Amino acid sequence: MTIKERYQTVIDYFNEHAPDAETELIYDNPFQLLVAVILSAQCTDKRVNLTTPAIFKKFPTPEALSKTTIEELFPFIRSISYPNNKTKHLIGMAQKLVHEFGGEVPLTVDELVTLPGVGRKTANVITSVVDAQPNMAVDTHVFRVSKRLGLVKQSATTPLAVEKELIKHFPEELIHKAHHWLILHGRYTCLARNPKCEQCGLQSICRYYIKEKK
Repeated sequence: MTIKERYQTVIDYFNEHAPDAETELIYDNPFQLLVAVILSAQCTDKRVNLTTPAIFKKFPTPEALSKTTIEELFPFIRSISYPNNKTKHLIGMAQKLVHEFGGEVPLTVDELVTLPGVGRKTANVITSVVDAQPNMAVDTHVFRVSKRLGLVKQSATTPLAVEKELIKHFPEELIHKAHHWLILHGRYTCLARNPKCEQCGLQSICRYYIKEKK
């Protein structure tokens, strides 16, 4: 099977089984999504979605969030992983949005990564979700699933290397959706420790299944 055929099999499968795949974070605007994605680092979307409504109610805009203090914001984030750092990052992010971007969330990766708490993965999420830009955020799920399915070489050992291969082979217009396909597949089917291979329709091309399970 060629790499082109492998990707087409994956595309056909997810187009049929997950045509409307999207982020599970709940948000109403780019600012809320940015807050949620920063909070989601090494934390579940479910926990983030339980936390953000109170934050969005108390701090509905970058201006409001930029004026708060660590002492005021921390209690809202206490249940999230790394609450001290994320509290500082959110306030710093909001202040930079207000002072350098007119209170608007920028929609380029280069600008986004200048914000506190925003790395390349977060910037890729924002630009792909908000603006359908052909950017691929590689988290642990995307990294694992793309390796198991043989979408990237085993020699691709960093998130950036995996990102480059996925962008190279997925059609540009599908990259923003493919990001969600791989994340959700990793979250609910292709689990790290006990993958649910019996529920997966990609067994025929999955290098992990053929090697470990078949």
